[in-house]
Amino acid sequence: MAAKIPVTVITGFLGSGKTSLIRHLLQNNQGRRIAVIVNEFGELGIDGELLKSCQVCPEDGEVDSNIFELTNGCLCCTVQEEFYPMMQELIKRRDSIDCILIETSGLALPKPLVKAFRWQEIRNAATVDAVITVVDCAAVAAGTFASDLEAIAAQRQADDSLEHETPLQELFEDQLACADLVVLNKIDLVDAETKARVEELIKQELPRVVKIVESDGSKLDASILLGFQAAVEDNLDSRPTHHDTEEDHNHDEEITSANLILDRTFDPEKLQQQLEKLAQEQEIYRIKGFVAVPNKSMRLVMQGVGTRFDKFYDRPWKPEETRQTRLVFIGRDLKSSEIESQLVAL
Repeated sequence: MAAKIPVTVITGFLGSGKTSLIRHLLQNNQGRRIAVIVNEFGELGIDGELLKSCQVCPEDGEVDSNIFELTNGCLCCTVQEEFYPMMQELIKRRDSIDCILIETSGLALPKPLVKAFRWQEIRNAATVDAVITVVDCAAVAAGTFASDLEAIAAQRQADDSLEHETPLQELFEDQLACADLVVLNKIDLVDAETKARVEELIKQELPRVVKIVESDGSKLDASILLGFQAAVEDNLDSRPTHHDTEEDHNHDEEITSANLILDRTFDPEKLQQQLEKLAQEQEIYRIKGFVAVPNKSMRLVMQGVGTRFDKFYDRPWKPEETRQTRLVFIGRDLKSSEIESQLVAL
């Protein structure tokens, strides 16, 4: 029997750098034949397109394309309906695949996905090599996606109504609890003291000793990220999470995505200023997408976490391609009409 396909699950909060990590792996694959499953929160496949533009993978539409997108729901909620059939197709191609990378949505719990590898039809052909959790060091330092544990304890003592952790904090903790490796990303945005404080907070959340590696742009060698042989599906008991006793889990129903497609160009700086303003006015966790820029033959990628943004040109516009600006907003109780009206007015 052929060896099992090693599968690496890459998890982490919105904007932590998961797609950049995979893109770097694909561009530096050292001869490995890598298939990628991308699960996005929202209908626009931004991350999948970013990976397809890495100039290593076949373009969308080719028979042997190795990028697979799931945009119909959070993967940890749709394992049976969405993930199982896709894995069956990949297993049929096991002779032409060296490993599989799964990028989960920033709102996904990794454990329900790993449990799917216990199903007989999958476990005979594939195994979870490792769970890698990517952490945005600067965001955690700012308290955006994780709270200071001592401050939470103090608040609970002062206010009897604060009995439970927020869903976002639980999610952050569950992603760390499942990790075989933690990538502390974007360390270039903080000083040494802040980085040390974030690393200590992460260590407090880890249920066992897990290596933490630093990165300033998700640029890590494949030898660090692949080849753990952890068979994670067989030792889930050592990874306790908040949802272990639940039959199902619930996401924060107020966290939604808003998709905006505009057939027009934008000045990048003016657009970023407006997006920063929107992020301050509404509780927006993540902004990502492609921007058509006047007099530019290249497509601009724009990504934001809170009010921090970065942008780069990823590839030329194709001759048959409509030069649209497509943006995805992820946040709590989003006011889509206000977002659209403010951008249309630019």
